[in-house]
Amino acid sequence: MTATHPPETPGGKWTDRLLAEGTDPDPRFTLANERTFLAWIRTALAMIAGGIGVAVSGHLMAAPLRHGLAIGLSAGGALIAAMAFRRWLRTERALRRAETLPPPALAPIMAYGLAIGAIALLAALLLTR
Repeated sequence: MTATHPPETPGGKWTDRLLAEGTDPDPRFTLANERTFLAWIRTALAMIAGGIGVAVSGHLMAAPLRHGLAIGLSAGGALIAAMAFRRWLRTERALRRAETLPPPALAPIMAYGLAIGAIALLAALLLTR
């Protein structure tokens, strides 16, 4: 007796919908996509940890500025984590369909966000001394 799979439904699990598209890509590409996703997740965790560090930094800067930077870093980490999954999914879908990979929307957001955060932190440290 062979196993049968239930018919695909539009409201089924996202993994079922993804696997129903196209063909299986070379496993090396899928694993590289997963490693990239995990790298973005590590970056998100670092941003959140940075937010916690700034939040508990005490007297190094004024409380309102410290809270703003902590919230900004933590929110940036949350945004990166959410966008990392979206990028992984779009890339995996493109690999399965043998399409051009999507452009990296996450990179400019993170680069500009970190630049703004670093400038704000530098300004805060210079103004509170």
